[in-house]
Amino acid sequence: MNSSDFATYIPPSDLLQNKTILITGAGSGIGRAVACTYAKYGAQVLLLGRTAAKLEDVYDEITDSGFETPIILPMDLSIPEENQYLTLRKTLEENFKCLDGLVLNAGVLGQLSPLENVSFDSWNTVIQVNMHSGFLLIKACLSLLRHSPNASIIFTSSSVGRKARAYWGAYAVSKFATEGMMQLLADELENTSKIRVNSLNPKATNTPMRRAAYPGEDPGKNPSPEEIMSAYLYLMGEKSTGITGKSFDAR
Repeated sequence: MNSSDFATYIPPSDLLQNKTILITGAGSGIGRAVACTYAKYGAQVLLLGRTAAKLEDVYDEITDSGFETPIILPMDLSIPEENQYLTLRKTLEENFKCLDGLVLNAGVLGQLSPLENVSFDSWNTVIQVNMHSGFLLIKACLSLLRHSPNASIIFTSSSVGRKARAYWGAYAVSKFATEGMMQLLADELENTSKIRVNSLNPKATNTPMRRAAYPGEDPGKNPSPEEIMSAYLYLMGEKSTGITGKSFDAR
């Protein structure tokens, strides 16, 4: 399976019927597109993000389209407090028999500057949101994912998490950690559960983060988040059963 295969993948309309999937960073950009796309294909989506108003907009878009009613989970992943993840776990276990998918999409860019000029506060925030929150969310969700007959975890990676680039600071380091966490978790779960774990690099996509990182770039030259959704559908659907521990590009 490679990125060219994603482009030709045609998912059935009921691909995610009766599945419950949690998406982080669901209020905008790629996370919003994933949530709306998964809902279109039958899933009940759990919308986790920092800004309630943005999540409510996604909620309205999904319900106005007649899809399964989503659940809003406002949560600030920049707060290094484990109790909020324990509360999330309790909420999920009280309301759902299982989780069929987890898309770890939330992320922040931080300072793009020489490493010696990056502030410790900025460094900490990026590592907390991009790395520590993923670790804590996995701990919160893993028991419910184990109850699914065919669960999938998708980590959001980046090209700078596979080959570092000057001035990308904590963001690049956090994405290297993301790749490592994906590989470690996939190896741990491969023979002990039915959960598959992979990472996906969206590549250059017309999102607020991309525009912030490249202010001089014509954003129209990059595909919209909706144009790369076949990769997210493939890795969450049945055709990716048995594929785990792999790093993919969305296109």
